[in-house]
Amino acid sequence: MCGIVGVVGTTDAPSILLEGLKRLEYRGYDSAGIAIVGTDGQKVVKEKGKIRNLEAAIDWDAMAGTCGIAHTRWATHGAPNQINAHPHQAGKVALVHNGIIENYAALKVQLGKKGHKFLSETDSEVLTHLVEDFYEGDLVHAVQKALGVVEGAFGIAVTHADEPDLIVGARRGSPLVVGVGDGVNYLGSDVAAIMAHTRQVIYLDDGEMVILRPEGINTINIRNEAVTKEIQEITWDLGQIQKGGYEHFMLKEIFEQPQTIRDSFRGRILAESGDAKLGGIQLTDWELRNIRRIIILACGTSWHAGLVGEYLLEEYAHIPVEV
Repeated sequence: MCGIVGVVGTTDAPSILLEGLKRLEYRGYDSAGIAIVGTDGQKVVKEKGKIRNLEAAIDWDAMAGTCGIAHTRWATHGAPNQINAHPHQAGKVALVHNGIIENYAALKVQLGKKGHKFLSETDSEVLTHLVEDFYEGDLVHAVQKALGVVEGAFGIAVTHADEPDLIVGARRGSPLVVGVGDGVNYLGSDVAAIMAHTRQVIYLDDGEMVILRPEGINTINIRNEAVTKEIQEITWDLGQIQKGGYEHFMLKEIFEQPQTIRDSFRGRILAESGDAKLGGIQLTDWELRNIRRIIILACGTSWHAGLVGEYLLEEYAHIPVEV
C-alpha cells in the first residue's frame, strides 16, 4: 500500500520526510520520491526501488526548504519505474496520491486537447495536471475544483512553488491523518509516519480537506465549508500503532481483509459492464489468452491466499497453477 508524508514549517523538512517514509516501509512499495518547496522553487527527486536509493540520489545541500511532501508507491497504473513514481509535477504543482482515479482516461484526453503533456502512465499525473489547469493563484480552490470532477478514491497531498508555506490534503476512501505541532504541522497516510514528532492528531473523514501552514491548520470539505475536528492524543507506542492495536501483525491482517478486498476492487471492477481493469499488468490481450501455466510465489499468509487463488484460477480460467 502506498504511503504519504508531509511537513510544513521546519528546515528539517527533507530529513523528516525521509524518516516518515522509512516508518511506512512495512507496508510494501516499489519506488519512492520527495518534493521540497524552497525560496528558489520546488525540487522533486524520485527513484525506483528502496528508500535508500532515493536517499542516495538527493543533493542535500540543494534540497533546502521548510515545506515538502513524500511518497512510497505500489504500482497500479503503469510499471514500477522512476517516471511513474510520485510526486508528479505539472507546472509548479507537485502531488502525491494514494488510490485510483477511475475517470482519468477521459480527463487525460480533455487535458491533452488543452496542451497538457504527460510523461507517465499513471492516473495520479492526470490529477496533478487537473489541479494545475484549475490553478489561478489559490491552491486550495484549485484542488477543490479538481476533486469536484474526478471519480474514484484518493488520499492526496499537494504543494505549489508559488505558495511555499502551504500543503493541501484531501481524502476520499484513502486514509489521511494530520499531525498538530508548534509552528510545524504534519500530514501522513498512517500515524506511524508522524508520531515521532507529535502525538496530537486529527483524522480526516471522506470528503474532507486540510490546509496546513506553519502557523496553523484549517479543516474544510470539498465544497469549501468549514469542518470542526477533534484533536486526539496518541497514547500507543510506535509498535502498537503499526499493528493497529492488535497483538501481532497477522491478527491485524486477518481483520483488515474485508477492507483490503474493498480497496483492491475500488476503481478496477466495472459493475455496469461486468468487466475489470487490471492497471499495472503490462500484458496484451493476446498474451493473456495464451498463458499456459501460472506460478504464484508467496510466503506466510500470502502463501495461504495463493492456495485459494490456485483453486479459483484453475476452476474459472482452466490454467494449471502452482503455488
